[in-house]
This record gives sequence, structure tokens and C-alpha cells, in this order.
Amino acid sequence: MPRQPLVSHEAVLQAIETLRAAVGSARDGLPEEVFLFVSSLTPMVNVDLLIRDEQDRTLLTWRHDRFYGPGWHVPGGIIRFKESSAERIAAVAAKELGVEVGFDPRPLCQHEMFNRSRDVRGHFISLLHACRLLTPLDEARRFDPEAPRNGDWAWHDGAPDNLIRVHEIYRPFLDGRQTGSPLPSAQVSHGNAEDHVRNAHI
Repeated sequence: MPRQPLVSHEAVLQAIETLRAAVGSARDGLPEEVFLFVSSLTPMVNVDLLIRDEQDRTLLTWRHDRFYGPGWHVPGGIIRFKESSAERIAAVAAKELGVEVGFDPRPLCQHEMFNRSRDVRGHFISLLHACRLLTPLDEARRFDPEAPRNGDWAWHDGAPDNLIRVHEIYRPFLDGRQTGSPLPSAQVSHGNAEDHVRNAHI
């Protein structure tokens, strides 16, 4: 049962309308302040891209921000409202790496992640997908250890020591000790879109 708000019903409605006017289409992304606020109200669902090459190296990107960096992490992104996981995987590949990827629509694993010390960006449900490059990487984004930039990429033999803490759950995959069995998957149609219904124990 919803709890009673601490302010008047009219004030809540007015605040919601103000937010709607500021947001526009949620599929186009949210203003940062709105996104951070929403992330304190509900779990975020994101996809992470496990990209391997012929030498069994893993492609990671450098991250240095106020929430998780500095350190290496698996490229990924949060699924937007009415966006499929396939669309977000393609968007992450294009935006973060400048590439197109093929991928298995069935996740290798699913994890629920909490940060007990904060509410903003504090609860994620993450789906790890096996991916492969279909186009060459953007060389302009190659990592230079002399001048590290947020978002630059590099191939890794195994998990680096400075893997960001929240991605320690993926260390067995990066080290090649776990390949994962894709989760059970079923597809149902709704109009022209397909939803992948996954069953997993967290």
C-alpha cells in the first residue's frame, strides 16, 4: 500500500508535471539531475558487454568519475524507458567504442548490485551479454597510460588489479575461469517489438 506523502497531493502533482516538462521523451535520455533522482527511487536495469577477441582477451574501458573510478570496467549502459536490451547494447557499442557488435540475447549471468552507503545510483540489476566485434575499434579511443582518458579502451589478458569494485563480480569471466551458461530465454511478441523474458535466481 502506498504511504501518504509528506506534502500535499497537489504539491506532488505539480512537482510531477514540472519533471515531465523538463524530461520530454525519456527514450532520449534524462537530464542528469532527474536521472540521479530517479535512481534513488527505483532499481536501474543495465546491460554489460563482455567482448572477447581471438586471443581470449577482454575489452575493457577506463572509468574515472565520482561514483566508480578510477579503474577498468566492462562497457555497459542503463536501459531506457521502452528501449530493448538489444537497442541498449547497440547504443553502448556505438557510443563507448565506436563499433557494431553481435551478441547473444541470452545473458551469461544476472546480478543484483547494492551500494549500502548511498541511495543515488545505489541499486542495479545487471545483465552480462557475450558480444563480438563486427567492425574495427576506434583507434582514437585507444587507452594511453601516459594520458588516461575516461572511456578509452584496451584489451586485457585476464582481470586487471584495478578493476572497479562493482565489477569484481565479473572477474571469473575476465580470467577465463567461468564462461557461463546463458539464462533460460523466451520471446514474446508485442506489435513489432520483441521482449526477452528471462528467469533467473538472484
